[in-house]
Amino acid sequence: MKYRSLGKTGLEVSTLSFGASSLGSVFRETDDREGIRTVHAALDAGINLIDVSPYYGATKAETVLGEAISQTSRDRFYLSTKAGRYGIDTFDFSQSTIILSLEESLCRLKTDYVDLLFLHDIEFVNPEIILEEAIPALNLLKEQGKIRFTGICGLPLALFEYMLPKAQVDAIISYCHYSLNDNSLLRLLPLLEEHQVGLINASPLSMGLLSTRGAPDWHPAGENVKATCMRAAKLAEERGADIAKLAVQFSTSHPHIPTTLVSTANPHNITKNAAWIDEPMDEELLQDIFKILEPIHNETWVSGLPIFNETI
Repeated sequence: MKYRSLGKTGLEVSTLSFGASSLGSVFRETDDREGIRTVHAALDAGINLIDVSPYYGATKAETVLGEAISQTSRDRFYLSTKAGRYGIDTFDFSQSTIILSLEESLCRLKTDYVDLLFLHDIEFVNPEIILEEAIPALNLLKEQGKIRFTGICGLPLALFEYMLPKAQVDAIISYCHYSLNDNSLLRLLPLLEEHQVGLINASPLSMGLLSTRGAPDWHPAGENVKATCMRAAKLAEERGADIAKLAVQFSTSHPHIPTTLVSTANPHNITKNAAWIDEPMDEELLQDIFKILEPIHNETWVSGLPIFNETI
């Protein structure tokens, strides 16, 4: 496992990190005991950053993760959770709610601090609420020692271009923008470097687009995007390869993207993912996949307020 610096935080994070959303049965029904074993397998594989949220499984993911990490040493990993989003259409970024949310998360996680606290999917609310209520709440929690570093996350890249000059945070989580079909995240790198903001990339499989199973019914991508990604996945299968392996290898390979989150509740899968990143990429297959995906390159979807989606 390789490790890279996360902005100015001083944290050296594994290039592959563990997204605990699967522990909340958000993709399929999962066995809690297997989920706990998955967390331990991730740590044994050298993964040292775990990310979760109260939104995942209506707090189930945090609860299962709390049980898992209570069985190991706290100094083996960095822990990240979120606040502000609690349901499909349930958002509350008021200062009092952010503070209470963290307290509840700490109880479920069975710890007295988290390394990072992110404001979750902030593109859905008026940015003034984030700047005037939520960011001050993060800074207060940081002063109190309950969190070490602050962050924001969301889908539209314009969100970060708008917020980072205004909100001093330590890190961001961006998802579905550095994968085989979309590398538009690269446009943010100069801004992140300018503000010394750490970057966590998420969803190398583009939330299931890059799979022979096909994207889940709820996936917001257009039908042409889904069909094109399926063709790419089937080409890999025809070559005796797994597009998931290529996707994970590609997303973790960029030297200026410190870490990429993957989520599973299967211990074998996380061990396999960790092993993949130390193996060489199939460059010929990579180029052939790029050719298939070229017509939909960097196509994304609307998320949140129009101000952050005007270029889509």
